[in-house]
Amino acid sequence: MGMNVGTGGGSGDPDVIVDVNTTPLIDVMLVLLIMLIITIPIQTHATKLNMPVNAPPPTAAEPPVIYRIDVDFDGTILLNGEVVPDRAALEQKLEQIAAMPVQPEVHLRPHKLVKYDKVAMVMASAQRIGVKKIGLVGAEQFM
Repeated sequence: MGMNVGTGGGSGDPDVIVDVNTTPLIDVMLVLLIMLIITIPIQTHATKLNMPVNAPPPTAAEPPVIYRIDVDFDGTILLNGEVVPDRAALEQKLEQIAAMPVQPEVHLRPHKLVKYDKVAMVMASAQRIGVKKIGLVGAEQFM
């Protein structure tokens, strides 16, 4: 058992404690934690769905025909298997597709070896003319 005794040759003032009192900090943090827990809304695990009560009405319109545009490895453009000779002919056919009351889907299938500018030209023409439903098909060949 020992006792801490001063050096004996000093002014007699006690040593200054330089440690930070963390008790108020902990109290504030606990109060903030309790406030956070109280303000969190109660989570419900139910999913609310608006389900129809009757059978849906039958659709009168036939599903639209899907047009397929293939761009071959040498840049040849085929619309549903028929060769399109140039950009003007392609745009004429795309105008017919865009003018339909219910626009059909257009699937663009580029070949793996075709240059990007040919595919971009077809997509730009379709966008400029107003074909809304166009999608790239066959992306798995690029993986």
